[in-house]
Amino acid sequence: MHLKMFLAGLALSVSLLSGQGTPQDDRIYDQVRIKLAGDRDVGGNAIDVVVHDGAVVLKGRVQKEKQKVRAEHLAKKVKGVTSVSNELVVETH
Repeated sequence: MHLKMFLAGLALSVSLLSGQGTPQDDRIYDQVRIKLAGDRDVGGNAIDVVVHDGAVVLKGRVQKEKQKVRAEHLAKKVKGVTSVSNELVVETH
């Protein structure tokens, strides 16, 4: 429970500092970040989230294709999201 509260506070702080846009976009940003950070497969640490008018863009690097697909799925589940552009790159070793 404490972790979720911490993540929610962190997401809110970052969104306020990043100037994402409308209050609706800020709420979507927060919810996407919380879902990504709370997912055991995705983790969310190396994923950047940008929201504009409900359209979400995911950027960054992940280790597996499964993480890329899962991140997109999680973002699409957030209320108010109109589209998700998945620009995540799967790192090859």
